Amino acid sequence: MKPYSSQPYLHPFRIRQTDATSANTYVQDSKFLMRSNEAFKYLKDEVTQWRRHLHRIPELDYDLYDTAAFVAAKLRSFGIDHIEEGVAKTGIIALVEGSGASGETIGLRADMDALPIVEQSSKPWASTHYGKMHGCGHDGHMAMLLGAAKHLATTRNFKGRVALIFQPAEEGALGGLWMVQDGIMDRYNISSVFGLHNEPGMAVGDYGTCYGPFMAALDEFDLIVKGKGGHAAEPHRCIDPIVITAHVLLGLQTLVSRGTDPLESLVVSVTKLSAGAAYNIIPEHVTVSGTVRTLSSELRDFAQRQIDSTAQRIAAAFGGSTELRYRRQDPVTFNSTIQTELALKAARAAVESAAVNDKLAPVMGSEDFAYMLEARPGCYMFLGNGSTAALHNPAYDFNDDAIPYGIAYWVNLVETVLST
Repeated sequence: MKPYSSQPYLHPFRIRQTDATSANTYVQDSKFLMRSNEAFKYLKDEVTQWRRHLHRIPELDYDLYDTAAFVAAKLRSFGIDHIEEGVAKTGIIALVEGSGASGETIGLRADMDALPIVEQSSKPWASTHYGKMHGCGHDGHMAMLLGAAKHLATTRNFKGRVALIFQPAEEGALGGLWMVQDGIMDRYNISSVFGLHNEPGMAVGDYGTCYGPFMAALDEFDLIVKGKGGHAAEPHRCIDPIVITAHVLLGLQTLVSRGTDPLESLVVSVTKLSAGAAYNIIPEHVTVSGTVRTLSSELRDFAQRQIDSTAQRIAAAFGGSTELRYRRQDPVTFNSTIQTELALKAARAAVESAAVNDKLAPVMGSEDFAYMLEARPGCYMFLGNGSTAALHNPAYDFNDDAIPYGIAYWVNLVETVLST
């Protein structure tokens, strides 16, 4: 973790410390105040208990009934102004009204679902649902946003409204898209939206993001390579789709190394091959499955066209043919300039500036928060989780030491964006 001062961050208003154990840790002279992570350690133990409870009860995709019930109960206990449950089946939208009149509403999003993984842990808060675990830290994301919600509902040191977005089905089931299609952006007049995700390998207390494309668009494809089946002893009477497929695979890799600008980011990964049913039969077809990841819409269109045309040309040279089934999934996670500036300002108020990286390299993984960023400008931020196991690993666990930093980021962000 980057070193930080033990004194409160005085940005840019004059404040004095009064009570380090309550939500009113600092008394302000102005209408707007940003605080370091130290100001939110009073919430750490309580929020840790919430996080560990959620870790014990992981649920998948949209079937988040126990998880959603816990989140909604906590929100009600904070005296939140408005709570809508059942958004995109099990999602939740909660509104916190500020102390001043303003028409602007910003959205803060936390994902809720777990992964179908058997957890490898002996910790007391390990999963009680065999075959399911919070292997991506969504338990921590929910808990940090709940901690921020409690603080914001107590202090209301902002103008306008905060929409707390608890989203189901981030792990491949397009929950972000469904929530947008449910109309939350228009229904609540959300003007900008922000997301936060833990990142193993980054020091606790470090933040990182970048301007523009931050995470890749994800597409999936099934390529059917068609030939003419027959007896394995008589390949001359067949058109062997397995041989064609071997050449197609090389052609797809050449698409990246020779068909794309080296300064552009394109990843084509073939992850599954399906063919044949017996040792002595040349099959009729081979199914080639994989993913395509890009950082621009232009390159995304190019990749789809070239996969189709490259495969067709190669197959035709051998007397075969191909059929491409191409499915576009998550779009590019794109950070807007103004909102990224505000997000970085909020992070730098929580820690020393050296712990905030505004030039983090884009990630070729995907994130369905991108659908919300297509609907509204915003920013996606990483928060360090320390030296833990990797995301989606059976030994992973969210680092509770990150909790005050997550709460500080959310509160500072609200007080930054809704300060006037």
